Amino acid sequence: MAFLEDGNHTEVTEFILLGLTDDPVLRVVLFIIILCIYLVTVCGNLSTILLIRVSSQLHHPMYFFLSHLASTDIGYSSSVTPNMLVNFLVKRNTISFLGCTIQLGSGAFFGTLECFLLATMAYDRFVAICNPLLYSTKMSTRVYVQLLVGSYIGSLLNASSFIISFFSLLFCGPNRVNHFFCDLAPLVELSCSSGSVPIVPASFCSAFVIIVTVLVIAVSYTYILITILKMRSTEGRHKAFSTCTSHLTAVTLFYGTITFIYAMPKSSYSTDQNKVVSVFYMVVIPMLNPLIYSLRNNEIKGALKKEINRKIFS
Repeated sequence: MAFLEDGNHTEVTEFILLGLTDDPVLRVVLFIIILCIYLVTVCGNLSTILLIRVSSQLHHPMYFFLSHLASTDIGYSSSVTPNMLVNFLVKRNTISFLGCTIQLGSGAFFGTLECFLLATMAYDRFVAICNPLLYSTKMSTRVYVQLLVGSYIGSLLNASSFIISFFSLLFCGPNRVNHFFCDLAPLVELSCSSGSVPIVPASFCSAFVIIVTVLVIAVSYTYILITILKMRSTEGRHKAFSTCTSHLTAVTLFYGTITFIYAMPKSSYSTDQNKVVSVFYMVVIPMLNPLIYSLRNNEIKGALKKEINRKIFS
């Protein structure tokens, strides 16, 4: 049952996800495209994780964080993509209250973890380029494990704030979510709770995460840029900059779309635009990250060639 009577209220027990489109032809086309994207996402990120684990030349903090970023991308995409694919195949895609909670929490967790890992990787590049002699001390095993654990704990806390906000909402009317997954914003629109108090925890925590991680990235790259400009060797500048380009590209893509969704006034874009941008940062970017790092990072390309040659000639 979609509704349960509770005193004077009718409580919603499940939601209907409206998805991206009602056009049957377009649904088939999108199903094929997004299925291919998802398969590339899983294969690409698993390949990145495997390469980092088996290649001894990639056993550095930067690639330790990159392997966790790859696993985060798989989790982030998997939190919404399988359900979205089902939505293309059925006329009415329902999701239980518990299922919606899990989807909302997992999306918030992996999205937050992506922010923390990108910020941590920026700090790692800052130490490597600006303080190379102290790198082994400042980025010791103990330090980067602590940074990783802190990232997971912070992500769990932010995801908890989303779940708390969700359970604080009262649903007693429509249960048709105008999105392809359980996002907090369209769920708030369906809620019959008065005021904006229920979503304060999620809004505060999300704003805090974005501001802190953006500051860490901005400050790190400001110092990196100053250090690179002071280098006399052209080769040294090129090498230092080449280690940052892939990370900068990933940061720009991810935070650019997040800014569009969460920072721009709601009146400046439509729900359909919101859906398209959400597809980009939750489905497309997790596919692009391994491609960005493999195509623009010389160490990864070198390690891949070495492992391929070792397999062929061994």
